[in-house]
Amino acid sequence: MELREKILSSYVAFEDNVNINSDLHEIRTKALQNFEKLGFPTKKLEAWKYTSLNSVLKEDYSIFPDRDASVEFADVKKYFIHEIDSYKIVFVDGKYSSFLSTTTHDGKDICLLSAAFSKEKYKPIIEKYFNKIAKQDNLTSLNTAFATEGAFIHIPKNVEVEKPIQIINFTTGKEHATMLQPRNLIIVEQNAHVQIIERHQNLNNNAVLTNVVTEIYTDTHATVDYYKIQNDNNDASLVDNTYIEQQKESTCSVHTFSFGGNITRNNLNFYQKGEYINSILKGITIIEGKQHVDHHTLVNHIEPNCESHQDYKGIYTDRSTGVFNGKVIVEKEAQKTNAYQQNNNVLISDKATINAKPQLEIFADDVKCSHGCTIGQLDGQALFYMQQRGIPKKEAKALLMYAFANTVLESVKIPEVKKRITKLIANKLGVNIGFEL
Repeated sequence: MELREKILSSYVAFEDNVNINSDLHEIRTKALQNFEKLGFPTKKLEAWKYTSLNSVLKEDYSIFPDRDASVEFADVKKYFIHEIDSYKIVFVDGKYSSFLSTTTHDGKDICLLSAAFSKEKYKPIIEKYFNKIAKQDNLTSLNTAFATEGAFIHIPKNVEVEKPIQIINFTTGKEHATMLQPRNLIIVEQNAHVQIIERHQNLNNNAVLTNVVTEIYTDTHATVDYYKIQNDNNDASLVDNTYIEQQKESTCSVHTFSFGGNITRNNLNFYQKGEYINSILKGITIIEGKQHVDHHTLVNHIEPNCESHQDYKGIYTDRSTGVFNGKVIVEKEAQKTNAYQQNNNVLISDKATINAKPQLEIFADDVKCSHGCTIGQLDGQALFYMQQRGIPKKEAKALLMYAFANTVLESVKIPEVKKRITKLIANKLGVNIGFEL
């Protein structure tokens, strides 16, 4: 049975375990109907022209993995950023792990989406925010149809969360192949401030397909600082759908670090719905073998006097493939927009590939918009210069590549995250970068 048919037939069993009389059930049903109509995306779609899921979809995934799975802290300790005190919301095979999680409810709500669905006090928030900005395309519809669990973060107005929040999804790999569909809802109210770190990690070598949807609402003068660490093994594939709505004078930054996994697709969408908004999208991709990473970004400038900054760096070796498809839309009313988009890539191997497609759609006449893309190799003269001064060739290459990516690292606001990313880069480059940040 093909995966699409298996999913559709499994929905009947799914309904037996949820409240079919809730308003949410109607949302799920419409989403399933949309997925049934659209199916999985193919390369015939312009947005998926350079990324094929065919090899991933051939697996016989378990749609509802064993919910009794558990892991020992010692086995997953290395995936947490322990250098900082943080809140932790952890899932194992899609189920909340109270043993690994550390949350609090003092002045903020950091809990489960299922709890938000079921508790009366969260009902107005769910009705106002859930599934309101997520575009109901193929895979977002699929996630919505089966949405039950994920992180629910609600930061009331004027609250600055004193420590970062780590959202970590572990997959045990006990099934032959596992499909997970986490759903995150994050609401940051007026003048509030939060930092979030997200990671997906397979603990086995069995196939995993994670289709995650995250909705982030950033209210007036609020600040969201979001970090995605993608360093999974070669049997794990990830489709990350993130939708962000910003109100006036808010700032939202998303840093995406893609170092591992089989096929990784990042759909990152910003919608600016007020004046004096700042949207920041940055990323570093370093992959090898036959790995594939696709960054698909959208910034929709709707109101005047707003800014957006995109800066993505990619380093590709062996037969790896990268995709950058960045779109900036400036609506007619969005005068005085300042939109910057840059994508720089280094191909270490002759067989590595990058497909870059920066796009600007400008309907206003008083704007500053720029986009650029470069694809090249390491500077041979610079390598020669460093070797002449006693730096071995391997280390010289690593230092050049680190310097290439450093413009993105410089904007990371959590020092401990910056150190962790630096170590991951060093591991990917096969050297020891011997300095502290």
